[in-house]
Amino acid sequence: MLILDLHPAGVCLLLAVIALVAVAAVLAVLLKTGLSWHLAIDLPNERSLHIQPTPRVGGWGIIPVVVLIIWLVVPTLRLIMLTALLLAALSQIDDYRGLSARIRFIGHLAAVATLVIICRANVPKWAIVIMVFLFAWIVNVYNFMDGADGLAGGMALLGFSGYAIAALISKHPDVQLAMACSAVAGGSAGFLLFNFYPARVFLGDVGSIPLGFLVGAFGYCGWKEDVWPVWFPMLTFSPFISDASITLLKRVIRKERFWKAHREHYYQRMIRSGLGHAMTALIWYLVIIVCIIFSLIALRFDPIYQWILVIGWILVLMLIGVSIDRRWQRYTSECDH
Repeated sequence: MLILDLHPAGVCLLLAVIALVAVAAVLAVLLKTGLSWHLAIDLPNERSLHIQPTPRVGGWGIIPVVVLIIWLVVPTLRLIMLTALLLAALSQIDDYRGLSARIRFIGHLAAVATLVIICRANVPKWAIVIMVFLFAWIVNVYNFMDGADGLAGGMALLGFSGYAIAALISKHPDVQLAMACSAVAGGSAGFLLFNFYPARVFLGDVGSIPLGFLVGAFGYCGWKEDVWPVWFPMLTFSPFISDASITLLKRVIRKERFWKAHREHYYQRMIRSGLGHAMTALIWYLVIIVCIIFSLIALRFDPIYQWILVIGWILVLMLIGVSIDRRWQRYTSECDH
């Protein structure tokens, strides 16, 4: 087969292109036939940042395509693919019938725990428990951050590309993991063609929940197989993780119903304060790209220096958050007057 004769980086690029074309084709058919309007629709409400009803079927394009490609070319990751499909099915049930936050979280926790237990790393039990809850949090982070045109799709494209590059250049490279990550990145690019402002399609829970799961699952596999340190997945997706985590913490401190939808994320404040969807997405892309480059460079350092760089990047994210908060305060002050 031609694919076997290619350099690993060439194989990854080919899989990304195949996924891109396939996802774009699926979404084009869903839109052209009108079927997208029967699967899931996002209707604007007081918490929305959009004003037009929009099909929420991005996951219907990304997940089946990505699962099929990885199932065929990376058999060792079939358990992860099966779990991602089950999470997509759970999310579709939620879209149609509505499930409580408790049931959804139990489902996410069960999926994560199953994977971590079956593919257990050689660490103490308490570390496994912590990892399961952090993993489940990452699953939900993607859902929380899926609220602006081009944002979640761009994060997936760039973040999984970072994973793929790291898996190829690591001191202990994992070509199969790189191939899987490349497929997800390519599929996300196909979705982004329809999702960048003005979005014709939204990702939806069917896409955001499995993507969040894949962020954690591939990150966990890479760490377990010594492809990258434990900090690498967290740092690569830190723009998303930090926004969702800090926003949740603020709402908990204010004793608000943190599980309810809201418009207090940093990216939402950026859009509402006048930057708009396109500019907000582009700014986030820049932050994410710098973050990924920073992460890849840090892999070349000794562990002590890696952690120093991680702390340095966390401080950078904190400064970015402070600047957004100040912009928001100026905006609300002007509105009040």
